[in-house]
Amino acid sequence: MLRFAMLVLACAGILSSAHADETLRVGSKRFTESYILGEILTQTAARVGPAEHKQGLGNTAIVLGALRSGAIDVYPEYLGTIDLEILKNAQPTSLDAMRAALRSLGLGVAVPLGFSNGYALAVRGDADVRRLSDLAAHPEIKIGLSHEFLGRADGWPGLARRYGLAQQPRGLDHGIAYEALAQRQVDAIDIYSTDAKIRQYGLRVLDDDKQYFPRYDAVLLYRLDVPQRFPQAWRAIEKLEGTITVNDMIAMNAAAELDGQSFASIAKSWLGRVDGKPVHPTNSPIIVRDGLLTKTFGNGFMNLARQHLLLVVLAVLLGSVAGIPLGIVAALVPRLRQAVLAVAGVLQTVPSLALLAILIPLLGRIGTVPALVALCAYALLPIVRNTCTGLLQVPSGLRTAALALGLTRRQSLVEVELPLAMPTILAGVKTAAVMSVGTATIAAFIGAGGFGERITTGLALNDNDMLLAGAIPAALLALLTQAAFELCERFVARRRYSD
Repeated sequence: MLRFAMLVLACAGILSSAHADETLRVGSKRFTESYILGEILTQTAARVGPAEHKQGLGNTAIVLGALRSGAIDVYPEYLGTIDLEILKNAQPTSLDAMRAALRSLGLGVAVPLGFSNGYALAVRGDADVRRLSDLAAHPEIKIGLSHEFLGRADGWPGLARRYGLAQQPRGLDHGIAYEALAQRQVDAIDIYSTDAKIRQYGLRVLDDDKQYFPRYDAVLLYRLDVPQRFPQAWRAIEKLEGTITVNDMIAMNAAAELDGQSFASIAKSWLGRVDGKPVHPTNSPIIVRDGLLTKTFGNGFMNLARQHLLLVVLAVLLGSVAGIPLGIVAALVPRLRQAVLAVAGVLQTVPSLALLAILIPLLGRIGTVPALVALCAYALLPIVRNTCTGLLQVPSGLRTAALALGLTRRQSLVEVELPLAMPTILAGVKTAAVMSVGTATIAAFIGAGGFGERITTGLALNDNDMLLAGAIPAALLALLTQAAFELCERFVARRRYSD
């Protein structure tokens, strides 16, 4: 069974890393600007050789883990984040100091893109505060912050200390924070200074009167071997230095978030203007957003469905290969029962993004393999528990009768007890499968595809239709999975009664 599981993982690894050695892999985080910059880098490199965009890889911890493990080669980052969040420096340091510290990690920083995108806090235009220090005098103000900002060294903890803020902020995804502010669910949110929605929502950016936030100049964080491995692509990327202005970035963010343009088309249009070859005519037609139906069943629906289904099937298969034997052990060896069930239970309580962030450096890759390991871990508990419960529910008299008829203990288990426990075991596998359909959406955070790609894009753009375009197919797949297992349960029950 172990060999079979390793074979399945090896096949998944081959699928996820095919042609990885000769392809420049560009990463990006899960917010609009990073998606766009990742596309600009990818399209620039693709002019001289193969390049691939691993988009929306979650927060800094996940994308940095992917970079250090070699799963990606380069991604857009910000000096303040590198200095304070990645290198953990208590105070801002020089670029040379950052380069020296990164060199020991096998990383480098280069190609300043030309703009700075710093953190700031914003309130509605009618709010009676103008500076960050004013928040201390208004403890009633409700603050909603992105989860990353809440935990960053240069985020909320240091900001609260610098300004003496007593508020207890709520955690909000950056993509929905503007809507929460507009609906007065919160009164202040963290924003990026190049966000297009600042003007759209008529927000007031609070003055950082105590100069807390460092500069966040956009740069490239890369593996030191990239210039040698991809010399032509790197020379092409270096030409991007200083070419993106603040207004350019705001306009590109607006094109994605307000006009509904794709990240790829925005990057292509900007590169065309830089080259002096505009992609669109001066009098561009009015852009019409795709409807829910088009977003759901268009734009690679079958490929996303295949990826999602593959993840679920392999995860449940591996979970069954590992979970059923563990359930048998728990049922037959009472002294190990609580330990086995406890380990399976603990695995399911580990937050998904935390588990993925741990798995990326351990496995040295992103994509299908770490996603499968995480999904398998989450599938174990219902399979182990139901297998154990099903075997314990077999009447002891039947077990004694089987032994009295001359069956060995192994024969009794295989030919009598497991068939009788099969409905309960199958119910556990069904629960694991239905859960895996929903949990598999996290695969998009590490580049494994599936319907989660649309959900992460929808969160980044605050696009409810895009969110639904990922959530609805996942929900339908869960219902179909449940229906398929119920048919299997009826078939097993019919065979049981006929025998």
